[in-house]
Amino acid sequence: MAVRMIKPGIYSVGAIDWDRRLFDELIPLPDGTTYNAYLVNGGEKTALIDTVDPTKEGELLTNLRKIEVEKIDYVIANHAEQDHSGAIPTILSAYPDAKVVTNEKCKKFLIDLLHIQEDRFEVIEDGDEISLGDKTLRFFITPWVHWPETMVTYLIEDRILFSCDFFGSHLATSELFAEQGEELLRSAKRYYAEIMMPFRANIKKNMEKISSLDMEMIAPSHGPIYKNPDFIISAYEDWISDRVRNEVVVFYVSMHGSTENMVMHFVDLLMERGIPVKPFNLTKTDVGELAMALVDAATVIVGTPMVLTGPHPSALYAVYLLNILRPKTKFLSVIGSYGWGGKFVEIIKGLLTNVKAELLEPVVVRGCPKEEDLKDLERLADEILEKHERFK
Repeated sequence: MAVRMIKPGIYSVGAIDWDRRLFDELIPLPDGTTYNAYLVNGGEKTALIDTVDPTKEGELLTNLRKIEVEKIDYVIANHAEQDHSGAIPTILSAYPDAKVVTNEKCKKFLIDLLHIQEDRFEVIEDGDEISLGDKTLRFFITPWVHWPETMVTYLIEDRILFSCDFFGSHLATSELFAEQGEELLRSAKRYYAEIMMPFRANIKKNMEKISSLDMEMIAPSHGPIYKNPDFIISAYEDWISDRVRNEVVVFYVSMHGSTENMVMHFVDLLMERGIPVKPFNLTKTDVGELAMALVDAATVIVGTPMVLTGPHPSALYAVYLLNILRPKTKFLSVIGSYGWGGKFVEIIKGLLTNVKAELLEPVVVRGCPKEEDLKDLERLADEILEKHERFK
């Protein structure tokens, strides 16, 4: 990534990862990502806010050389995860006088993850400030957004919030500043759904914590910088609210066609009743797309056949993701087919300990669905219609 000036004395010096397609060996990245690092030159001292993934540390060093950074006084570590912190040891080697500024919990993580020596740290507490001369950094600890040690850094004079993973988006782009629109909103929603959604309650608290700040810009650690903070703040306020939409998400897998026939018939029944529905075939689905659909949906349906005495492994995987993502879903049910027995409904219910949704009566049939089975699907569609009336 080329060095770009955000404001006088403030530079973007991170890296674009155009080709990365998987994060944490789990999360699809159809649009790549960025690892944003920011250099702030004050009248007396210089701070580097976050670093980059270890695979891109050479680019970070090159960018610092381009603007002839001879000394770094502080490396601000907002978050210990390696896509933010991984280049800190290299920076400390290149700039031996630099101190790592972070909170006590993050310090312990960085020592464990990167073996940074304890004497290289300067520990701050919530609300503390560091002066760079004519620029002042104020720190706010924002736990569980999305790790327990996460914090954000506010540049008081320039009214910039360096928000770390908060408000981020996995979007590789040559644009430094966000162009408000559908592409950016989708990338930000995908990021929220895959990474932030499990911590919805914590995000609410931490948004209240920063709500009084006068923000001209929000500069996250992934994706472009927001010159219009209201755009992303409004989106987050919607996503973290308790409001759900009149929508049904159906994720399913089918072995011999019976479960798929039930699912497709059920999808038609919902459409006939005017209920928006999003089916996801788990053998073909991008789990990021599924996670995004879960953000707002009032109802989730699990479609699975029986494998031996339990749900299909692909359905179990999706149910596990549903449980750890903790969407605000209000209603849940199961449809599927079995051959000779088993308890897949009980197994699925047992896995969903984090999802506080009402279980609607499942539709489970032996073999290929019969006429009376299709009537049970009509019953379930009617029940969902009745339940959803309040969300229209």
